[in-house]
Amino acid sequence: MKLDAYVTLGRSGLKVSPLCLGTMTFGTDWGWGTDEAGAGALLDRFVAAGGNFVDTADLYLGGQSEEILGRLVRDRGLRDRLVVATKFGFSAQPGNPNAGGTGRKNLRRALEGSLRRLGTDHVDLYWLHDWDGVTPVEELVASLDDLVRAGKVLHVGLSNVPAWFAARYQTLADALGKERLVALQLEYSLVERSIEREHVPLARELGLAITPWSPLASGFLAGKYRREEGVVVGGGRLDTVKGSGNPAFEKFTERNWAILETLRSVAAEVGRPPAEVAMAWVTRRPGVTSTLVGATRLAQLEASLAGLSLELGADQRARLDAASQPERSYPYFFQEEPFTGMVNGASVAAWRP
Repeated sequence: MKLDAYVTLGRSGLKVSPLCLGTMTFGTDWGWGTDEAGAGALLDRFVAAGGNFVDTADLYLGGQSEEILGRLVRDRGLRDRLVVATKFGFSAQPGNPNAGGTGRKNLRRALEGSLRRLGTDHVDLYWLHDWDGVTPVEELVASLDDLVRAGKVLHVGLSNVPAWFAARYQTLADALGKERLVALQLEYSLVERSIEREHVPLARELGLAITPWSPLASGFLAGKYRREEGVVVGGGRLDTVKGSGNPAFEKFTERNWAILETLRSVAAEVGRPPAEVAMAWVTRRPGVTSTLVGATRLAQLEASLAGLSLELGADQRARLDAASQPERSYPYFFQEEPFTGMVNGASVAAWRP
């Protein structure tokens, strides 16, 4: 697979590269990341290799990521070439209940701020970063449709939402003739495969692209972390953010260490770093269209690019699948044997696009 092997994003005419450059690392205020010169070098390498999809959010470094990306895109004359995506939903003003969330008032505030920081009159893809648990789906459908009709947003997607929420959104959009979702942005990696239970089947049924974030589990699957006498060493983002309370950064579990050992074994067999093998695995999973990759150094980006072209053998993929298999849970095992045979009376293959 090559970076310039463009694919349509879900059931749309928007064509994107199979990797998307995530820009949460653009800026240094969080204690990790890269300065503007380093960010420019990453963007230049990504574009030179054929990449055309970049992703940011108003949350990232309080808008600094959007500002840096906007300047880089403007100075290089790349706006028409790139598919620029950003996200909204997290609060920008603590204590102000309408400066965060999924409601129409915050949505307008957030988008106007993102457009200003990015230096553009529209975004190609606008993501809901996280549902507030309060705003009705109907309001979100209507609000995002209004922005599309106003020309400020070209396509819409959801991130980090329950599968039922995405299903209800798409069903309402279809029924009401509103703008449909084109993609779901969700955490997906060898150590986080929960979306396979609901989100992946949903996406394949309703024509949505899956764009995984954190395919290397915040660097855990790069293989730089190890345990020495029960103490984790290695440095990096996971050391910086440990104790933050964010479950997305809690990767040092016994299950994950076991997965990492299998990953290292496969990596040794193919003579490639663990990061490249982890990328090769996730980019070829069912439903995956474009995988987000983040980097603070060119070497990290090169590993992601190399993983895109790496082809694993069937036995190697099977071992990685087995080591990282999610725990069986109700009611999902009712869609497995022996229940499928008990229901159908014979082996029946389900249709999938």
